[in-house]
Amino acid sequence: MAFVGIDIGGTKCSVVKGDKDGNILDKIRFDTTSFEDTMSNVISAVEAMGDFKAVGISCGGPLSSERGVIMSPPNLPGWDDVHIVDMLKERFGVPVFLQNDADACALAEWKFGAGKGSRNMIFLTFGTGMGAGLILNGALYSGSSNCAGEIGHIRMSEHGPVGYGKEGSFEGFCSGSGIAQLGTTMARAMLQRGETPSFCASVAELDSITAKTIAECANRGETDAIAVFEQCGTMLGRGLSILIDVLNPQKIVIGSVFARCEKLLRDAMERVIDAECISHAAACCEVVPAGLGESIGDIAALSVAVEGYGGV
Repeated sequence: MAFVGIDIGGTKCSVVKGDKDGNILDKIRFDTTSFEDTMSNVISAVEAMGDFKAVGISCGGPLSSERGVIMSPPNLPGWDDVHIVDMLKERFGVPVFLQNDADACALAEWKFGAGKGSRNMIFLTFGTGMGAGLILNGALYSGSSNCAGEIGHIRMSEHGPVGYGKEGSFEGFCSGSGIAQLGTTMARAMLQRGETPSFCASVAELDSITAKTIAECANRGETDAIAVFEQCGTMLGRGLSILIDVLNPQKIVIGSVFARCEKLLRDAMERVIDAECISHAAACCEVVPAGLGESIGDIAALSVAVEGYGGV
């Protein structure tokens, strides 16, 4: 029994064919361009997949899973009020399901990755931004208007890096762009004191600081870069403490930056969790990096199809 997954990203899209166990059997990848050209490529790629039972779509929000509509995501200009589920259902005559990318990745990690076997699991994106997908009591929880899991919008401090349009937000402190902002603030202060940061040689380089360059310096043992990640890890611990106390999960699975930089973040994160959390809640919760690696986007879209079809 085969399924098709469509992963719609701001720069790349992929269409995959796979089975109910998350195995990818075929894949077509292409650039995200205009809405018209991208949808044409999506339809052509799905047609090339042959027979399948259902289609799953993973896409950045805002969107409505219930209505099957993509509603002007900021990373997809021109994708305004796109009734993509109806379009594909009419074209291919099979069930079609839509989820935002964080929820889709939560399904993937729960079914096939680091969260497999858990009944209550949280997936955090921790990439360019910070979003969450919630698996509660053995089912995906989307909320009343598909807005559940927007953990990145929570304010962690009155002041701090900007994320999700809010200064001092969880996304501001705990995302790739947030780490770059933390590093830039530190580097500017050091340069003003006449010191040279390990990850920025001059004022002219401030705008080119990235989470990757800071991580490279931290992994070489540079203390200033390590301090940036300790600050991020501390705020990560605070955010996770809220989730652990409120939702009492068995596992928190974290992708992208955390999966690559776990050793730079974990100690500070765990110190805060140990200090802040209800001990019984913290004791039963394991924080782990995502297990699906670079395949997570493809398997996430496939998981939407499998779950929507009934989990087979």
